[in-house]
Amino acid sequence: MTLFDENSPRKYDAIVIGSGISGGWAAKELCEGGLKTLVLERGKHVEHGDYPTANIDPWDLNDDSPGIFKIGEGHVRVTGDQGFNEEEQETYKVQRRTGWSASRTTARHYCNDKEHPYLEAPGARFDWIRGYQTGGRSLIWGRQSYRWAPIDFEMNKRQGIAIDWPIRYKDLEPYYAKVEEYIGVSGRTEGKNDRLPDGVFGPPMDYTKPEEVLKDKLQTEYSDGRFMTIGRTAHLTGETRPGRQLCQNRNRCERGCPFGGYFSSNSSTLPAADRTGNMILRPGSIVKTIVRDETTGLATGVVVIDKDTKEEMEFSAKVIFLNASTAASAAILMQSGDWANESDQLGRNIMDHHYQLGARARVEGFEGLVEKGRRANGYYIPQFRNRGGSSDVKGFIRGYGLQGGASRSNWMRGVGEMAYGKSFKEEMMKPGGWHIGQTAFGEVLPHPENKMTISGEMDQWGLPKLMFHTKLRENEIEMRKDMLQQSAEMYERAGFKDVETYENKDYAIGLGIHEMGTARMGHDPKTSVLDRWNRVHAAKNIYVTDGSAMTSSGTVNPSLTYMAMTVRAAEHALKAIGEGAI
Repeated sequence: MTLFDENSPRKYDAIVIGSGISGGWAAKELCEGGLKTLVLERGKHVEHGDYPTANIDPWDLNDDSPGIFKIGEGHVRVTGDQGFNEEEQETYKVQRRTGWSASRTTARHYCNDKEHPYLEAPGARFDWIRGYQTGGRSLIWGRQSYRWAPIDFEMNKRQGIAIDWPIRYKDLEPYYAKVEEYIGVSGRTEGKNDRLPDGVFGPPMDYTKPEEVLKDKLQTEYSDGRFMTIGRTAHLTGETRPGRQLCQNRNRCERGCPFGGYFSSNSSTLPAADRTGNMILRPGSIVKTIVRDETTGLATGVVVIDKDTKEEMEFSAKVIFLNASTAASAAILMQSGDWANESDQLGRNIMDHHYQLGARARVEGFEGLVEKGRRANGYYIPQFRNRGGSSDVKGFIRGYGLQGGASRSNWMRGVGEMAYGKSFKEEMMKPGGWHIGQTAFGEVLPHPENKMTISGEMDQWGLPKLMFHTKLRENEIEMRKDMLQQSAEMYERAGFKDVETYENKDYAIGLGIHEMGTARMGHDPKTSVLDRWNRVHAAKNIYVTDGSAMTSSGTVNPSLTYMAMTVRAAEHALKAIGEGAI
């Protein structure tokens, strides 16, 4: 990949801030459109294939294994059950709150919390899960890829919540298709376009037999239209793509996939941008401000702080794509002055998907069946509450979806057993019993007091630390009661055994890692930050196409929508430059 050096220019046609899911797409589209583009990434550089833990097995993880990650400038050997000694636990204090992220094999793809601190207001909590490296969180994302339904763009207006979206499903439909075709989405066509629109899919992954039982029972036991499909996931299952091979069913995705079996910026969009000869990537670049000409109302460039030397430098461009992630993009606009915040909505309306609750059960009757490979996917039950008719309930508005899967337990079930010897070894060579579990993901409503502000404390680069003021509110709390009740009921009706619910009572916004809404789109600059083309109202050559732009949160994983918005915005920017409008 072409990296910035001392001979690189300071003036470009375009600047992209951030190299993650949306930033990689912005780079690809702008470079393929002929624009000389500088991509700024605040973290370290990671080349595709530079994934040192990708092939380490659990039994290889000892004190001498190559499964190491960096803390500051030194290498720290991972130890302990999750790979963290006391120092490392503090280093990844927030990143570990999900319960599954930042393990001994994946920590190098997560943010160092000691180096990048933030603040939480009294009585508030926000769990900011970050990945500071080339590719950002595209190396660790869940890869579930769903289109929004047409109704999702309309509910704010129908219910008088926040403001209306300035776009509708038809505006994104062709861009959804383009993105799906390019990244490769494995999925099954269901013909339920009013609830979960079909897309361009590669061959679907298989259900396990207990999942098929659940799928059939949902159709026979319920009359509210609920249905189940296999997860729609950004894994190649049919045809390969340039530089990428088919998914190997290893389920080691967060370590980085050397095969490129799942979509990431590193394996796909950034190499495509680089092949044009139009991209230069500068890692270690912390954007301080965007510079705006008050006479023209257009941005002229960005001021960057070098992560290591702390030297400041300025780069100029005709167009800027701000894709630093939901909180970081809003922070950059805040640091740049008041001109982007006529609406007083910049930094407000933080949303996520609240989850970490659901049900689990034991499944009998399939002891003669085993799984093949380690499927990095599960099933999906789209929103079935509050879609009209018999699906409407009292107590809360909007709804939730369910993601889950069934599998057999493996030899790890014996780790805590007080047993040894031949018979124990033979028993551990057999697959364990079948279990099934599902987690609900609920919509968080936009609320102006769920916000981030700039504090008076400075970080090591002289930039203000962010202060978060976020909490789950009454609608989410009421929804969670139904999430638990319905999760358990579906398993009971399916005939599964020992059904039980679970919930993280310490849940906070951010743990869904779907944060969005800090610079929402809208019709009016007095109530929104961005227009219908994702441009900042006050600077028509700044496009923001990451989670910041979202006006509501929906119930499905949002990354596919970010990518579609980015392609649409890049097309608009290229046309504007071609016509001399910017």
